[in-house]
Amino acid sequence: MIIACPACSTRYVVPDSAIGVDGRTVRCANCRHSWFQAGPELPPRAEVTAEPAPETVSPRAVAPQPEPVATPVPAARTVPVPAMDGPVVPPAPVVTPPRPSPPPADDEDRSVFAPEPPFRPRRNPLKIWTAAAVGFAVVVTALIGAGAYFGMPDWLPVATATFGATRPDLELAFPADRQDRRTLPNGTEYFGASGTVTNVGKDVREVPPILIVLRDAKNRIVYTWNVIPPRDVLKPGESETINEAVTDVPKTARYAEIGWKPE
Repeated sequence: MIIACPACSTRYVVPDSAIGVDGRTVRCANCRHSWFQAGPELPPRAEVTAEPAPETVSPRAVAPQPEPVATPVPAARTVPVPAMDGPVVPPAPVVTPPRPSPPPADDEDRSVFAPEPPFRPRRNPLKIWTAAAVGFAVVVTALIGAGAYFGMPDWLPVATATFGATRPDLELAFPADRQDRRTLPNGTEYFGASGTVTNVGKDVREVPPILIVLRDAKNRIVYTWNVIPPRDVLKPGESETINEAVTDVPKTARYAEIGWKPE
């Protein structure tokens, strides 16, 4: 959930479990102001409606079925088989194909089960496809693990932009001297940023969400969060100040990048 300091309007992104359902007293790390923060609202319980009982059919309402009428089956007739005159033709003899001859006795290294021309050894396509699938899965798993550990390189054509395109007539200014990165006395990692959004054009512009990215010493993204501006629309010449802070950031974070959230 997102909470805001009543004194300096600094907003914090904290987990719901840190506040609790009953709420608790919190203190701003920026101006040291304390206030009571109410807990998150619980969703309403869904009502369970009872299903109507199935209708029962009275046995008297069922119309009686007529009894089946047996149909007599005609008796089978016996047809005499005429006698056949003439000589009796004997059946054709069964021809057995010759068995392959065994290899010469002097060839001791040759197996009797070895294929002979024009025969070829049999191949199991199922085993071939299974081995190929296992190899592909191993390669993909290795690539995913390397990308998660070392990060995706910038030269890959599939790499997407971190921030969105520049918005016309909207200037986003978050100077480095207004970014605060420190460790609180209780050991919590704190990061705060302050900046402005200005409409320098002549038309009314909608203000999109802002993306704050924290990177480590190897230029890898270790933490991101979205900032919703207090005002959705800015008239020509108007400017809006944004104060954002977040706790429990990774200790490996070294610097921040701020831009428009990609669509």
